[in-house]
Amino acid sequence: MSRTPATTRPVVAVGPVAEAWVLDAVRAGGGVGIALDAAGPTAPDGLVWTAGSDVDGLARVLRDLPALDWVQLPAAGVERFAAAGVLASGPRFTCAKGAYGEPVAEHALLLALALLRRLPERVRATTWGEPAGTSLFGEQVTIVGGGGIAQALLRLLEPFRVRATVVRRSGVPLAGAARTVTTPDLADALPGALVVFLALSLTPETTRIVGAPELARMDSRAVLVNVARGAVCDTEALVSALASGAIAGAALDVTDPEPLPPGHPLWREPRCLVTPHTADTWDMIRPLLAERIRTNVERLAAGLPLDGVVDPSAGY
Repeated sequence: MSRTPATTRPVVAVGPVAEAWVLDAVRAGGGVGIALDAAGPTAPDGLVWTAGSDVDGLARVLRDLPALDWVQLPAAGVERFAAAGVLASGPRFTCAKGAYGEPVAEHALLLALALLRRLPERVRATTWGEPAGTSLFGEQVTIVGGGGIAQALLRLLEPFRVRATVVRRSGVPLAGAARTVTTPDLADALPGALVVFLALSLTPETTRIVGAPELARMDSRAVLVNVARGAVCDTEALVSALASGAIAGAALDVTDPEPLPPGHPLWREPRCLVTPHTADTWDMIRPLLAERIRTNVERLAAGLPLDGVVDPSAGY
């Protein structure tokens, strides 16, 4: 269903909880924000769904409001909704993809530098030890993923004069990348890279896209940084690669399983750094999500293309 430009302000429901900051964002975009339970018999034009883990709740709302034109989801990743078939229903869906790229890219760079400068080892040290570390300047890096995180990361890497290879589904070149290749060429994009960043969406096709064969293609001095989803990397294969010294280190903001349980081998691995999915904390992303909501309400009212449109066939 497509919306034609209207002279009236779009009515946008907010649920399952009508938080004040979301209603403010809707109003800032020129819409009329209402609580979902106050929608009444007249279906709203759009819905901002704020519960990223409540898939069943959204499915029920969509059954009750079959005339909805647009649904804004709160997270960048939509794999839970895709797996449940929610994205196959009638409305247009948008998510936060691209909106959180800068804080996540910042964290990815932090993790990479921490590994290269041996910070996991040094924070545990109780003696002076031997000087060690690797500089990122002028090195090769590979970024798996071509969305907002990859684009922001390329901008952050520019002062380091890296030679970046981007691996993405479409193969469309990205500004700042020395070359861009498609996913089937992943194995050939790994040798020679000092850092391999994982910054792609989780779909059935990308689940464990990095496993034992891919880790074996990486240089022994290389490090892996995952700020995507834990399941894009085979955890058992990563544990083995670190234990054997096949790669120099790994930094993970996401894990599989998540949370990483106490006693897991990765907690004991001295060359592994784990942060608890904090690349984009709620305090960081709330203003970014508010801006995405504001922009899309404004675009909905004007009949313009929306930002962060989800492709149900691709799952992101």
